[in-house]
Amino acid sequence: MRDSVLHIRDKETKLESQALEVLERIGVKRGQVVLDFGCGSGTYTIPAARIVGERGRVYALDKDREALDELMRKAELAGLRNIERMETLGGSKMGLTDESVDVVLLFDVFHSYYFPQAGERKRLLKEIYRIMKPSAFMSVWPKHMESEAESEIENAKFRLEKEIAETLIHDNKDLERGKISNFKKEQRSRNEH
Repeated sequence: MRDSVLHIRDKETKLESQALEVLERIGVKRGQVVLDFGCGSGTYTIPAARIVGERGRVYALDKDREALDELMRKAELAGLRNIERMETLGGSKMGLTDESVDVVLLFDVFHSYYFPQAGERKRLLKEIYRIMKPSAFMSVWPKHMESEAESEIENAKFRLEKEIAETLIHDNKDLERGKISNFKKEQRSRNEH
């Protein structure tokens, strides 16, 4: 029993270490405001909170109440007080102020399982555009729809800034190779808002 508990803790430590490395490579920095959209139980939320530190903030948004409860227990155990829980019913409205976020994480959530209609994904991207600061970036791992994701995102007035091949955490437990794409906002004209 003791060995299995140690094995689980060792695996959790390894996964968190991998998540920290991924977030640092994509550009998450101390003092930033991060939105982890579809955060689940915090695979990337906890490491993001460690990186941004006390002067930063991480908004943990999900529709799964139990996953958010687990995330907040983990945050409390880790002594992290810079995570704000945001429970949603699954829509695209987030309740954050305009241009208030430095980094948006869309890891394994921007696909047809969560947003079956293209119109839903378009509304989500419009809301993300609204909350992102002019210098912000959105980091996307489109696990289940890589081919469509980039064009949908670019059609929503984002431009691809960089792509990173990385070992990512899938379903809170598995490591697998994937491509992360970072996008910046294109500035819209006044009549496009």
